[in-house]
Amino acid sequence: MIKSLLVANRGEIAVRIIRACHDLGIRAVAVYSEADRHALHVRLADRAICIGPAAARESYLNGGNIISAAVHADCDAVHPGVGFLAENSEFARLVTASGLEWIGPAPEVINLLGDKVKAKKMARDLGIPGIPGAEIETEDPAAVRESAARLGYPVILKAAAGGGGKGMRIVRKEEELENLLVVAANEARAAFSDGVLYLEKYLEDPRHVEIQIIALPDGSVRLLGERDCTVQFNHQKLVEETPSPGLTEENRRAMEDAALTLFGKLGYAGLGTIEFLIVNGNCYFMEVNARLQVEHSVTEMLTGIDLVGQQILACTENRLEVTGEAEIPNGYALECRINATAPGTVRQFIPPGGFGVRVDTHLYEGLEVLSYYDALVAKVIVVGRDRMEGIRRMRRALSEFLLDGLPTNLELQKAIISSTVFAHGDFGTTTFDSILTEEKR
Repeated sequence: MIKSLLVANRGEIAVRIIRACHDLGIRAVAVYSEADRHALHVRLADRAICIGPAAARESYLNGGNIISAAVHADCDAVHPGVGFLAENSEFARLVTASGLEWIGPAPEVINLLGDKVKAKKMARDLGIPGIPGAEIETEDPAAVRESAARLGYPVILKAAAGGGGKGMRIVRKEEELENLLVVAANEARAAFSDGVLYLEKYLEDPRHVEIQIIALPDGSVRLLGERDCTVQFNHQKLVEETPSPGLTEENRRAMEDAALTLFGKLGYAGLGTIEFLIVNGNCYFMEVNARLQVEHSVTEMLTGIDLVGQQILACTENRLEVTGEAEIPNGYALECRINATAPGTVRQFIPPGGFGVRVDTHLYEGLEVLSYYDALVAKVIVVGRDRMEGIRRMRRALSEFLLDGLPTNLELQKAIISSTVFAHGDFGTTTFDSILTEEKR
């Protein structure tokens, strides 16, 4: 067992990893920017080291400073968390080159999966059906127009190196293409330092479902069920649930078979997800996330498995305490992401509680939440015997959630969970765009 691990992240995910380390008897070392000097993850860690100014590019994205901190603190391993450098293959390579263990798949695997175009080609070569699309290696509108005409409108532009809705634009007619190509490329360049885009046929209002796995480098892969991420607003995930409402057993088996095939072929280590869009009963491969996911807590609540702890064991000891499908019980789990909508100082904070309720957060009264980083400030997760019980429990939990001084999307989440559309379970990724826009009016 490793003795000391550096958490190369911040916020609720850093808090979550630190707690997993302590459960395993591992010393946890935090890093923080000057803006995060009083953050909860700094308080909970056994040691904390400042790695730079508030701007992420000078702190949480400064791989050299992070590795120096790990070496200085006599750490054995680095956990990248979610976002920032979690899927940066060069950072992973530098970590291992420094004699530290990397909590994640090998750098060459990250490099392959991090490029969405390469990942799609690999999936296609393995017989996993993907959305029809083409890479754009040039911003020449004529070349892009030819590809779009071949696919047929509407099409969607996406950043090859990214995710999270950055560098993504829907093009519904040819006249919009040239302008949106420039906008998407500029946004991708700003977010990921890479303006390469790819073009896909745009699927109207699909379901978005992912399969969670944990694996060892020897090719053994454990399936840990699916998560439905269909509730989105402007391409941003808001709600996750498992099992997915309305998913056929045929779809589920097809996605699970694809997960076993792809991750087994890679010799993958640690946690990962394979994501699909489902339209008219057909599953289309979308991407792979070669890291811990924000929504991992949904799977944890349903299965009772500490995914972060298991990830650390898989990557440092080449062993798992998870047997797979047999450990996925009947029941239902649901998560709502609470995002800050503007900076603020937490004046009062009372999280919900009670049976079957969990809150992952880094908030405390007096904390100043700044605008430098991701907007996620809390996740409310509930478990129930079935979907309706889970929905009722989430409604109760959100009604109890008290947060004063920091504006959030809490009321938006209440509107989603209380809607008849959500209760019926028949919706797609754009269904709530119009509903929530109406709510705001």
